[in-house]
Amino acid sequence: MTGDLKTVSPVDGSVYVQRPYAAPEDIARALAKAVRAGEVWRGVPVAERAKVCARAVDAVVAAKDDIAGEITWQMGRPIRYAPGEVGGFEERARHMIAIAPEALSDLGIGDREGFTRFIRRQPLGVVFTVAPWNYPYLTSVNSVIPALMAGNAVILKHSAQTPLAAERYAEAFDAAGLPTGVFQFLHLDHSSTAKVIRAPEVDFVAFTGSVGGGEMVEAAAQGRFIGVGLELGGKDPAYVRADADLDFAVENLVDGAYFNSGQSCCAIERIYVHERVYDSFVGAFADLVGQYKLGDPTDPETTLGPMVRAGAADFVRAQIAEAVAAGAKALIDASSFPKDGKGTPYLAPQVLTGVDHSMSVMTEESFGPVVGIMKVGSDGEAVDLMNDSRFGLTASIWTADATAAVDIGGRVDTGTWFQNRCDYLDPALAWTGVKLSGRGCTLSALGYEHLTRPKSFHLRTKT
Repeated sequence: MTGDLKTVSPVDGSVYVQRPYAAPEDIARALAKAVRAGEVWRGVPVAERAKVCARAVDAVVAAKDDIAGEITWQMGRPIRYAPGEVGGFEERARHMIAIAPEALSDLGIGDREGFTRFIRRQPLGVVFTVAPWNYPYLTSVNSVIPALMAGNAVILKHSAQTPLAAERYAEAFDAAGLPTGVFQFLHLDHSSTAKVIRAPEVDFVAFTGSVGGGEMVEAAAQGRFIGVGLELGGKDPAYVRADADLDFAVENLVDGAYFNSGQSCCAIERIYVHERVYDSFVGAFADLVGQYKLGDPTDPETTLGPMVRAGAADFVRAQIAEAVAAGAKALIDASSFPKDGKGTPYLAPQVLTGVDHSMSVMTEESFGPVVGIMKVGSDGEAVDLMNDSRFGLTASIWTADATAAVDIGGRVDTGTWFQNRCDYLDPALAWTGVKLSGRGCTLSALGYEHLTRPKSFHLRTKT
């Protein structure tokens, strides 16, 4: 690929970053280097890997303020919130480092007389991570740190919207003393990304992005018989039962829906509320949404920044217009958000009632600051509606009844089930999805199983 990567900032439409795309010879060199470096790195004890990775995390944390500014300018998150991404990065990275010795230890199955038997977790080789822009550190860390801790070499391809995240990783690993070639990044276009996936040097692909992007990854990996981890987003529902603490539910669901302008794979995109509390919930919810301040994300007073690009905002505008034309009611007056404007990335938040599943805003991923709210009469109706989706990443219930929460959660098709919480990843738990939300698993001890392969040792000690 020739030409340059250009990152157009949603803040003001300027070109914020410009980098040359990796040429074929650069890609070939990186792949060969990764294979050689990985062969050495896999022999480094886990405890030593942990020290190096911990120093790299320290370096990222030390650069938190600069990184926050870069996040804001690259993808538009308000500067008042951007530093929190580094905090989340650190939480996940340190957890995966801490659990690595046990998660990667030999699995003993008991000896038989005359035999020693165990299963060892071996690194795969070269892990190719393809990361998105919406949470450039929180998404990539899920595979980068665990892959390195497992003894793999890593090549990171970051989104063209957030290329500085990849460069920050490289700086951190250089400062930490990671051997040359164990971690590398490449700025790639779509065609070159597919070629890397097809390259024989690559042993695993960790992809986070759209369903269409996941289809590309699977097509490129077809016939290679390598592992592919796919985290493809969702249309995440919430169910507010009649016994919920409404003030608490409203506060947290508004944040879960509109934080990062709704540009989160696990953002709340549809809400089902029991008829006994529906009116009270909707009124309080709309009131709180109306308090957002849409504006320049570099202003510390701004609470809602632009979407990543004008086209993404216009897609959401079209979903809202379609729903309203079909009978939905928009509760937020967009004119009270002066920065909002068609053809721009600045989009006012919206709350829709009178919606149903014939409307795309209730079935297709919006990835923007809009939520549809439906009234339900029972737990069963809520479960049916939550399951009426092609996605299944997370879902949440808001109730004081823990027993009911577990029972209902067992009937909902989702990767993560929350009670009185949403839009959060606990690194001690497996991050996974069902249906079009993808397959595979990151985080937790189970995440290491996808970044290693089992090797059985069957040793006869007596003849």
